Amino acid sequence: MTKPLRILLFLAVVAAVATALYFSFPAREAEELAAQVRATPLVMEGFTRASQPRPFDFPMDLGPHGDYRTEWWYYIGNLETEDGRHFGFELTFFRVALLPPNLATSRSSEWATNQIYMAHFALTDVAGSQFHAFQRYSRGALSLAGAQAAPYRVWLEDWQVEQTGAARYLLRAANAGLAIELLLTDSKGPVAHGEEGYSQKGPEQGNASYYYSQTRLLAQGSIHIADEVFAVSGTAWSDHEYSTSVLSTNQVGWDWFAIQLEDGSEVMLYYIRRADGSIDPFSSGTLVAQDGSTQSLARQDFAIESHTIWRSPHSGAEYPLGWTITIPSADLQLELTPFLLDQELNLSTIYWEGAVQISGTKTGQPVAGVGYVELTGYAEPFSGDF
Repeated sequence: MTKPLRILLFLAVVAAVATALYFSFPAREAEELAAQVRATPLVMEGFTRASQPRPFDFPMDLGPHGDYRTEWWYYIGNLETEDGRHFGFELTFFRVALLPPNLATSRSSEWATNQIYMAHFALTDVAGSQFHAFQRYSRGALSLAGAQAAPYRVWLEDWQVEQTGAARYLLRAANAGLAIELLLTDSKGPVAHGEEGYSQKGPEQGNASYYYSQTRLLAQGSIHIADEVFAVSGTAWSDHEYSTSVLSTNQVGWDWFAIQLEDGSEVMLYYIRRADGSIDPFSSGTLVAQDGSTQSLARQDFAIESHTIWRSPHSGAEYPLGWTITIPSADLQLELTPFLLDQELNLSTIYWEGAVQISGTKTGQPVAGVGYVELTGYAEPFSGDF
């Protein structure tokens, strides 16, 4: 989605780990700890809330915003070898504050922290018909995990993205015989969504986020699968979003689309789904032109229609896959097809996030591209508890 919704989906699991780390609980069975955390109300008062537009300040806004409860840094992309072997990847870092700044106390232990980090690393190997997904947690202490603005870096152990020069970033992650290393070059600069980066998700005061993307990152590097090494290049996309609360009680999930077209333009769209199956009017999107200029899209400005239902053999969830997207104001109609059907992350929470290929027409002319789609709330509806 626009993504504070994404991070809220993970809060129940993160809260269990976070509470253990903050209060220095001894090791115990996961079920016992989860039960204890479920009985503890989440503290929201005291955190800053997104309430109105504010200009981004770079490079400071590349880094963390600890006075907001949740934050994420999100990287996805489509890559190919010279002979056309296709890969998709995801590397996402989540930060969750345990207590607001006015309640957090100083503690002498070097292990003590008020910030918990979680990360997801996923790789789609189209030719191998394989999808791999991994998850890690760590505390924001002892340099185990963290984020900083200048020089920009976000990391969890050896999974990291760091700035290496002007508009240049090095992304690295490895797990279980799989590894990725990419040099990313930002060709457009940050793109603000909503009203100057203020992205409202519902009618309640403060149910909003600050949200920007880097929609055209040129990628070059390598992918390691067991003993094989593939030189790859392509395009990547980065999202950064922070907030304290976003969901209304009747919002259960979202369908989010990041589209990169070969003509140098991009599209970000999301549908927020309600419990009754309808689409929330706060769904929105952004058109990004070749020169980086933007046009905001309201719910009525676009249509998303899915064509097939895929049932996961892992979770049993049923996902709508294969979409037609229509944006009349841009004379744009796109067909999106997953590179693989099974791109479900069956981790602490279950959601579908995968690489898609795109064809269609723009102003009457053929257009093609690649993108990523995220579908949440299909395996486990999210009831708006946050």
